[in-house]
Amino acid sequence: MSDAILRAVLRRDRIVILGAVITLVALAWAYITWLAAGMDMLPAESGGMAGMNMSGSDGNGLLVPGIRPWSIADILFLFSMWAIMMIGMMLPSAAPMILIYSGVARQALARGRPFAATGWFAGGYVLAWTGFALLAAALQWALESALLLAPDMTISSHVLGGLVLIGVGLYQWTPLKENCLRQCQTPLAFIGRHGGFRREAVQVLALGALHGLYCIGCCWALMTLLFVGGVMNLFWIAGIAIFVMIEKMVPTGRWFSRSAGAILVTCGALLLANGS
Repeated sequence: MSDAILRAVLRRDRIVILGAVITLVALAWAYITWLAAGMDMLPAESGGMAGMNMSGSDGNGLLVPGIRPWSIADILFLFSMWAIMMIGMMLPSAAPMILIYSGVARQALARGRPFAATGWFAGGYVLAWTGFALLAAALQWALESALLLAPDMTISSHVLGGLVLIGVGLYQWTPLKENCLRQCQTPLAFIGRHGGFRREAVQVLALGALHGLYCIGCCWALMTLLFVGGVMNLFWIAGIAIFVMIEKMVPTGRWFSRSAGAILVTCGALLLANGS
């Protein structure tokens, strides 16, 4: 394959992959927006997620409230909500790594040494965040069961909310945060440190999952801010997603992260003072 043809194929691959990522993210955001609209229509006395009839509808596509205990369907619904939300929030920030894998894999194929399909790498990344979604759903269930979430799915206690803000802010300064952020900021270095690209699909799936785990290590604390601003607050969700992208892409991501951490600690202290 000549260099000109290879460059044309690489451009086509980038367009296809970016199109696939954009489509998945758009579908995820469409679902989140629809769900948030349904939540806005619930009366305050419905009691949040635990009071929702997850499988019911009023005929207009809105969820029908009804106070009742949690069921298996509620838990599965909550898990799927978090999983789709994580795709919408985190897949854009993984796009550079996915594109790098695709480009290297295409060049390896041209040399007669093919790697596993790009979808395996992206699938591993999504799988890692799906595991995180399960933990987030369990945390929301626990908070709901302890009556610590308001109907709009924000933490009802100023003290607990302030402690969450302070905890997230302090985590932004930890070595673990810095190391995980560095792994996310340098895709090629990450690949080099973990054995390079692989031919076997299972190995590529594991590599994508490992990248996802580092990403979780970088961002898990930020995701808990959803319980402060509202799990279904679209502006809060978008704000966190945009912050994550900036944090990973700017050269001074470390200081950007720490500055945000200092602001969060200050806000948490103010909320604690207000709560007392």
